[in-house]
Amino acid sequence: MDHFYVFSFKKRRRYFTLSLVLLLAAGFFIFQSNILGSNASDEVALTKGSVEEPNIALTFNISWGEEKVHDILDTLKQEEVQATFFLSGEWAERHPAIVEKITEDGHEIGILGYRYKSYVEQDLEEVRRDLFLAQEAFEKLGFEDINLLRTPSGRFNEEILDLAESMGFEVVHWNINPNDWKNPGTENIVDVVMNDTTNGDIILLHASDRVKQTASALETILPGLKSKGLNFVPISELISQAHADIELIE
Repeated sequence: MDHFYVFSFKKRRRYFTLSLVLLLAAGFFIFQSNILGSNASDEVALTKGSVEEPNIALTFNISWGEEKVHDILDTLKQEEVQATFFLSGEWAERHPAIVEKITEDGHEIGILGYRYKSYVEQDLEEVRRDLFLAQEAFEKLGFEDINLLRTPSGRFNEEILDLAESMGFEVVHWNINPNDWKNPGTENIVDVVMNDTTNGDIILLHASDRVKQTASALETILPGLKSKGLNFVPISELISQAHADIELIE
């Protein structure tokens, strides 16, 4: 009988150890999947923040138009939500007053390239020039330290990530996308965001004139996500938390 119980204890201990190793490995894999890159040592793009904190980032892309953004800003102000706006340099040059309004309302600014043209469809020198033009455009508007970059159309490869890193940019992607630019219906936009959003998520929305349902969807989304215990933070804060997690895991 003694031999039987000793064997059972050792066997259970082996199972427990194996289960623990598998659990840790799964957790590491899930965390790494939140960073887009070919491997852990490569330059990466953030697509999700820390799952340990109930913080999320609401982001907007703007590359053209000047009408819809105002309703969106009004709704954000009413709900006291800070967001991050990724603006194309060309658009910012044409609408400096709106850029000023965005920052006056306490929102964060990121770069969406200069001309809204996919980087993977250009050679690397064209991409470099586009980024320089974007930097110059924002510097002329008084923004000399923007380091957040979302690539036009969200497409990139390892070379683009390397280039962005060498120029001091943090590339920011997303993992919640209701495709509001397609105007799929206010209820559809709300359902996607409310059903899918959880700790650390980055939500992609648009504030260009093509969107016709985003402002009304926000009237439900903003209080709804708050009621789930989620906090809206700027992308820079989400990045800080993600970097802290990377240091902890290493």
